[in-house]
Amino acid sequence: MKNIQLKGILAAPGMAEGLAVWLHSESPAVPRYVISNPEGEMERLQAALDQADQEILQLKKKLEEVGAASEAGVFDAHSMFLKDPSLLEISAEAIRSGLNAEAAWMDGVSYFAQAISALSDETLAARGGDVRDVGQRVLRKLLGLPDEHLQGLAEPSIILARDLTPSQTAGLDKTMIAGFCTVEGGPTSHTAILSKALGIPALVGLGEALQQVEPGAYLLLDANAGVLTVNADPAAQESFRERSGQSAATRDLELALANQPAVTLDGHSVEVVANVGSLADAQSALVYGAEGIGLLRTEFLYLDRSTAPSEDEQVEIYRAIFEVMGTRPVVVRTLDIGGDKEIPYLEIRREANPFLGWRAIRICIDQPEMLKTQIRALLRASPGHDVRIMFPMVSTLREVRLARQIFDQSCLELSARGQPVGGHIQIGIMVEIPSVAILAEKFAELVDFFSIGTNDLTQYTFAADRGNERVAHLGDPCHPAVLRQIARVIEAGHARSIWVGLCGEMGGDPEGIPILLGLGLDEFSISSSAIPHAKAILRSWSVSKAQLVAQAALDAEDAEAVRSLVRAQSR
Repeated sequence: MKNIQLKGILAAPGMAEGLAVWLHSESPAVPRYVISNPEGEMERLQAALDQADQEILQLKKKLEEVGAASEAGVFDAHSMFLKDPSLLEISAEAIRSGLNAEAAWMDGVSYFAQAISALSDETLAARGGDVRDVGQRVLRKLLGLPDEHLQGLAEPSIILARDLTPSQTAGLDKTMIAGFCTVEGGPTSHTAILSKALGIPALVGLGEALQQVEPGAYLLLDANAGVLTVNADPAAQESFRERSGQSAATRDLELALANQPAVTLDGHSVEVVANVGSLADAQSALVYGAEGIGLLRTEFLYLDRSTAPSEDEQVEIYRAIFEVMGTRPVVVRTLDIGGDKEIPYLEIRREANPFLGWRAIRICIDQPEMLKTQIRALLRASPGHDVRIMFPMVSTLREVRLARQIFDQSCLELSARGQPVGGHIQIGIMVEIPSVAILAEKFAELVDFFSIGTNDLTQYTFAADRGNERVAHLGDPCHPAVLRQIARVIEAGHARSIWVGLCGEMGGDPEGIPILLGLGLDEFSISSSAIPHAKAILRSWSVSKAQLVAQAALDAEDAEAVRSLVRAQSR
């Protein structure tokens, strides 16, 4: 294969070159025999589970140390699988019946993974791969085998694989990995999420043609353009290196200016803040120039534990994050969790379609004490800080009214205790369900701000699960069907003098940013690493020009027409 170009899906931006190295996942053979000492086999299995859990914690810590605490959350799920009562009971019953630990464990893993993969919800079904990943880790411990990893890389190489598990992606030596390319996967796959967090360029979904690339082939990976070039000629290599150097210089300049405000060519200042999910994320956000937090995910407080976090425990964690931000605004999203995660102490069961089920504000209204505990903790941690509270998964006006009643009750309870809270706390909602966008004028009467969650708003608009590779292409937030809802929300918010932010991936999309600017968005909340580039784009446009492009985009036929329009005006 010489000077061939393969097209893939952007998973993590950047450009890289290097030799092709294939990572082939081979499952060890599973021995199967009759045992005479079930207690001893159970002890072997438990020891392997404990060892695997320690390794998973180390992988999580490794990601947290590079500022990827939110992405490290995938390993919370892995740790939970190791402790899942159903999986453990299946394995234990097989051992009691006389089967060896390796076979009993893998039979349980296979049954459990198949049951999850068969669920109608594609995002939840994808968890079957996580179960198999955990299963292989424990199996290797039982067999005394080392984990899968690459050895002997003398220089940075581009790793090729059919797909990469979270363990493989996070466990590789970052200093020797120039890039990732996979046959399978989509923009929300684990490979995409983790490679972006690690700052390693990656393309996914290159298809079966990638299998034809031989080990040792020289590769040019332009993830920004979605192109992998195999065995390019010297002229193409030279051109690639020139463009790569320019790209690196541009990134360095953007990072150097990251703490400067994003002011458009005609003098309009735009607020750019970060989406975070931990204290480490908050600290990293400031490095990248965040002017505050536009989305503080609080789910991390509730996962991987047997009891709900206490009010005092929450106060301590919130206060630590608020202290990092000082007087910068912090928008806190109340608990957004549902049937995609089984949390026994919250009485949440697995659901076939959890993202359309009993989750987020729906749970909190049905279990108000849990929400009141969280609100009281936020209020107690708020003095001296600009804290704003946001309710997720809102779909009706009644939900907003009930949530505000719970907020008022929480304030009264703290007052009765004689505990001080901050001044006026802004209350807002996520706009991620079309019913809210359609009635935005009425919702604007009940809140202090809107934050548009374009990831879910898009998938709900097109009935296309963003985690499903087969239909993910349908859900482009730049489609006029989504843009018109965004425009309606911004217009309704401004008519009531409330500010409107956005906390979806669209806020960091180079072709979406000018449209949002032109529609009048007040706040862009994006991943920390995307902030420097987003600010640079905002500085390169005038509001007046962006408004013209945005109005034309609303009348376009589809997302590709919108993106073409932006690209033409960006030259």
